[in-house]
Amino acid sequence: MRLCINIDHAATLRNARGGNVPDPVEAALIAEHAGADGIVCHLREDRRHIRDADLKKLRKNISTKLDLEMAATPEIVRIALQIKPDLVTLVPEKRRELTTEGGLDVIRLKSSLKKTINRFHDNGIFVSLFIDPVKDQIEASKDIGSDMIELHTGEYADAPSSRQKRRHLVIINQMAKLANTLELGVNAGHGLDYSNIKPIAAMKEIEEVSIGHSIIVRALFVGLEQAVREMLILVRKEIY
Repeated sequence: MRLCINIDHAATLRNARGGNVPDPVEAALIAEHAGADGIVCHLREDRRHIRDADLKKLRKNISTKLDLEMAATPEIVRIALQIKPDLVTLVPEKRRELTTEGGLDVIRLKSSLKKTINRFHDNGIFVSLFIDPVKDQIEASKDIGSDMIELHTGEYADAPSSRQKRRHLVIINQMAKLANTLELGVNAGHGLDYSNIKPIAAMKEIEEVSIGHSIIVRALFVGLEQAVREMLILVRKEIY
């Protein structure tokens, strides 16, 4: 399983104080050095963390995959087509949310999302859709030409009991298998941390996880390189 590091929260820390530190691009380079397979960032419409200049520097400086999370709005689509990340992950976006609160409603947005996907494909950019682990949403993602999906793991991560966590894990596993049969790549993310990643990492149908907040929090105590390596041990079952 691949591990991609979301560096949005490094930018959040910078923006809270103003100035230029910590530099999210430096965080990305440290994550790569530690063994991360890719870097994820979310260019929001309100620029609350990652900024346009950060995105340009990331494209220029990182050597692994750049996954740009984004809403399918005209402005952000235009920027993405200029930057040309390796992958765009289309997500829902609300101005008042603290973080992404759920998956895209692909069924409702089918027509507009298909047009956006086609634009990215015409420019050689792969597309993933961030969706809840729901059969109809997965099938709709396939219908409109998405290359892959990212299964929203928030309900699993936030489940208040072991029984409920197990139930969500069963659903995630079933939906990952469904996506595989439809020849969709499968990523997963949201709320994953050092205490809950192992059952997700055990699912062979999931190719990649995207993790940010928990790694940045851990880095406050052990440093970013060590925090990434600790997560890699859990995700890949490797020893560094």
